[in-house]
Amino acid sequence: MLYGGVGLGKTHLVQAIGNEIKRKVHNSFVLYVSSEKFTNQFIDALKNNKIQEFQNFYMQVDILIIDDVQFLSGKERTQEIFFHIFNHLHQAGKQIVMTSDCPPRDLKGLEERLLSRFKWGLTADLQTPDYETRVAIIQRKMQADGISIPDNVLEYLAYSVDTNIRELEGVLISLIAHASLNKVEIDLELAKQTLKNIVQDIETEVGIDYIQKTVAEYFKVEVGSLKDKIRKKEIVIARQVAMYFSKEYTNHSLKSIGYHFGGRDHSTVIHAVQSVNDMIDTNAGFKTSVEELKKKLKMQIVQ
Repeated sequence: MLYGGVGLGKTHLVQAIGNEIKRKVHNSFVLYVSSEKFTNQFIDALKNNKIQEFQNFYMQVDILIIDDVQFLSGKERTQEIFFHIFNHLHQAGKQIVMTSDCPPRDLKGLEERLLSRFKWGLTADLQTPDYETRVAIIQRKMQADGISIPDNVLEYLAYSVDTNIRELEGVLISLIAHASLNKVEIDLELAKQTLKNIVQDIETEVGIDYIQKTVAEYFKVEVGSLKDKIRKKEIVIARQVAMYFSKEYTNHSLKSIGYHFGGRDHSTVIHAVQSVNDMIDTNAGFKTSVEELKKKLKMQIVQ
């Protein structure tokens, strides 16, 4: 059982497993099917009075790969037939590979006897790729297309798109298309513009760049100083406030926020957010400033 969120490559991986088995064992009967297709086939068998034929077909496979088993939820008759097929294949020493969007214990609407069998074998968790893996994915895809991109663009993309592979691929395709159509080189500005059109912040369209610009103007400091190592009190406060709002109003991870402030680590962002919260509680003037900035940013959200 492979489980994980959308766009992490579950289907890609189980199909690769099937292909590898076919390569090594040429006469093996490997069958890949989505749970939706399995259900539709079963409904057709019911309608045409061919349930036994349906069951016999599935019982002769050597490797059964079934995708998105969570969609069997609530389909009692389909679960019952799958239960019998599962038992037969397992007892015959055949291989069953499944994918799901969550671990077996969290699957709802499935019979307990089926869930208990899902827990018999290896359960593997596919997680969101880390920064280094995202860099490697971008490099490999760009090399495959014969395209070279600057290191700062590579880092920006890897830090900014930290949700799943599918979204990362979408950004890369759009970036290449924009560069080709407009006959321009791929640079940081083009990458930012591309991301602005694809990656949506939670409940808002306010990005880190806009937050930095708004906060810098309010505190009368240069935007660039928020990303520098300058330790002047007024700049440190402005930087911490900008980090605070970046965490509040965007879906960037702490690590990604730190990157946009001169490559700082996630612990610096945590400290900044805590410092701002502490000052809000103890300094009435500072609290008023934060409230004023909040109004400015919310005005942008409404627009």
